[in-house]
Amino acid sequence: MELAHIARELAGAAVTGPLDGTVAAIAYESVRVTPGAIFFAIPGRRHDGHDFIHDALARGASAIVGERLAPAGFPADRAYLQVPDARLALGLGAAAFYDHPTHTMEVIGITGTDGKTTTTNLVEALLARAGRRTGLMSTVDFKIGDRRWQNDTRFTTLEAPEVQSLLREMAAARVECAVVETTSSGLALHRVTGVEYDIAVITNITSEHLEVHGTLENYRRAKAMLCEAIDPTHSKLLPFAVPRVCVLNADDATYAYVRSFCHAPILAYGIDNLRADIQASDLRLGPSSTQFEVRLPDGDRLDVRTPLVGRFNVSNCLAALAVGYAHGLSGELLVEALAHAPRIPGRMERIEAGQPFTVVVDYAHTADSLEKVLQTLRPLTSGQLIVVFGSAGDRNRAKRPVMGSVAARLADFAVITDEDPREEDAAAVLREIARGAEAAGARAGEHFVEVVDRRTGIAVAFARARAGDTVLLAGKGHEQSIIVGTDKRPWDDPTVARELLAQQGYAGYPPHDASGG
Repeated sequence: MELAHIARELAGAAVTGPLDGTVAAIAYESVRVTPGAIFFAIPGRRHDGHDFIHDALARGASAIVGERLAPAGFPADRAYLQVPDARLALGLGAAAFYDHPTHTMEVIGITGTDGKTTTTNLVEALLARAGRRTGLMSTVDFKIGDRRWQNDTRFTTLEAPEVQSLLREMAAARVECAVVETTSSGLALHRVTGVEYDIAVITNITSEHLEVHGTLENYRRAKAMLCEAIDPTHSKLLPFAVPRVCVLNADDATYAYVRSFCHAPILAYGIDNLRADIQASDLRLGPSSTQFEVRLPDGDRLDVRTPLVGRFNVSNCLAALAVGYAHGLSGELLVEALAHAPRIPGRMERIEAGQPFTVVVDYAHTADSLEKVLQTLRPLTSGQLIVVFGSAGDRNRAKRPVMGSVAARLADFAVITDEDPREEDAAAVLREIARGAEAAGARAGEHFVEVVDRRTGIAVAFARARAGDTVLLAGKGHEQSIIVGTDKRPWDDPTVARELLAQQGYAGYPPHDASGG
């Protein structure tokens, strides 16, 4: 890619030095700079890329993009591009470097506080069943055509160069439709700048990631950026018609707020809101499946049965149905797709080892998602409902006491334990959660315990469980690591659960049953 071409994409950049030559790579960490790369100096929470410009130059960077003036001693034979926003420039530059891969494919973006991973996988499975060649980026995995692999990065939305690189691979593999799980951080930090979205789906918006956004208003505003990105007048180089629509949850408290940012037609779904375009009724919630009736905008009615459990999964199914309906897919195909809904690791995943109590692993890591999962499991539990959970260190502290309150209200007993302590004091994080439980009337020792070390916490829950009880392991889900300090240690809730059950004498290992959440 010509350096001059990338410079043109960064409209308004103040350029010093030569723009001749080509760019061999895009880098935003100086240690990853290779000869001929363009280095973007990104100001971060811990480090400022401007402090590493000379290191990038020493490693062979041919050009630097930064927000400040070029540092003293900047070589005259290298280009420096000063921009108002280096993160925005990185998004634009990455899209240009990879030759705008979304020009030639449909892109469906899915965001929300909860449910976006399940909805992303449902939409991809639905379109694949309809014969579309699909690509996928989600918290759990990636997919390009027939190739699928685990996302072990611990990020849902990667940085802009990685996003655009994956999209370029999809374009090379003749992917027709990319389904991209998109976070508020990805939107606000320009990781998806340059991605040309055609459909936006918002599952819900509660309170999360305030460590990034600062306020709930900023968080909501970041989510709404996905709807703003849908331009109904935009054209692409595609041999098929692409619907342009915003799919919104009419039951969510932020529905009216998000609507105001939509330029494209709106397709609303819901259970309680009778004015929703796509509405579910007659819900029959079982321990291993869910049935409900759906009314479509054209008046047709569908009888849906899905292996996904819980009321919240009805909403996820409706969001996927709305995308399918926008594509003109038949009711028969929609019903068939949901009947064969993909089972997603760490989403209402049941662990069976012959034990007399139920063990469920779920990613629920917000107060709202924890509440929904506990509400789902309560009527399915004849005995005690026990929850093992925590809250991430160096992340949104405001949710900690709220999660403690939720557990105190909806569970019979809680083991408050590590999620990802990071560089915070683990015991102090647990105490903040416990204060919320105490404020809701729970008493330490009687209704909850605080256990630093997640393995020990799970063992405590299993030792307490009796026949008919349910133990929910919440907060980690599919994740394959736990972060203590700056150390990312191998971790897997289902594996640890099976190991601890085996120690109790329950060594049966039938295939586990995972239902999306």
